[in-house]
Amino acid sequence: MAKKLLIIARVGLVVIGAGIMVDCAVLMAVGKINFGTVVPFLLGSIFVTHGIFWHAIRKFTRQNLFRNRIWYALWLLFFIWLISFGLFIFSLQQQIKRSAQPIPEVAAIIVLGSGTVAGKPTPTLTQRLDTAAPLIKSQPEALTLTSGGIGMGQTRSEASIMATYLHETHGIAFKHILQEGKSTSTAENLIYSQVILAAQGVSITAPIAIVTSDFHTIRAAAIAKHQGYQQPILLASPTPLSIRYNAWFREYFAFISGWLFGEY
Repeated sequence: MAKKLLIIARVGLVVIGAGIMVDCAVLMAVGKINFGTVVPFLLGSIFVTHGIFWHAIRKFTRQNLFRNRIWYALWLLFFIWLISFGLFIFSLQQQIKRSAQPIPEVAAIIVLGSGTVAGKPTPTLTQRLDTAAPLIKSQPEALTLTSGGIGMGQTRSEASIMATYLHETHGIAFKHILQEGKSTSTAENLIYSQVILAAQGVSITAPIAIVTSDFHTIRAAAIAKHQGYQQPILLASPTPLSIRYNAWFREYFAFISGWLFGEY
């Protein structure tokens, strides 16, 4: 029985690790090289290595008392990390529930970018725009701002592509959409948007809706509050099922990265 469980565990490590590595490799190939992709990629490679070379690794660690203790200490740290990941997912679910509440009247609506391909929004960004559209139409007096710079291999800013999608798909006039086309991160999305809002007479102390993906709501809210947004109201768009759980996994590391780099 123990032998069968070990085989199952090793196969599980290889499958999970390989899935994480492929997911992160694809993102890094399109220029998304950051803490939230590199660290999970390394973790995935550790999973795969342990799954394939389990017996060789255990033989090596058992030859020395110190190495054996390090082995168990690392597994202890892994389980502590697993608990912290579970707590993050729980907190994320609570934030998503709060984001599903009706949106009160706001002074502005900021839609955060999430990548484009061949001049079109990615599925994740499409979900954000589709989620934002009803709010934009229901609150026409609120300023609408699309936020996102020029990505790798692109010739147009993400903000411009987002504005075009809102116009062509949802019939929202271009004149009602302000564009922030310089940012390359969530922190820049929100800090550069402040400049545009100030020019339009909107204070960041006012209620401001921030539209982003469900997995991104905790980090976006933390960054906004750190930057001085006093009443950020998060509106969460659903993440496509095909990438949902990988996105939640990567977001954990992105959240840690934001904390380490002082974004909140």
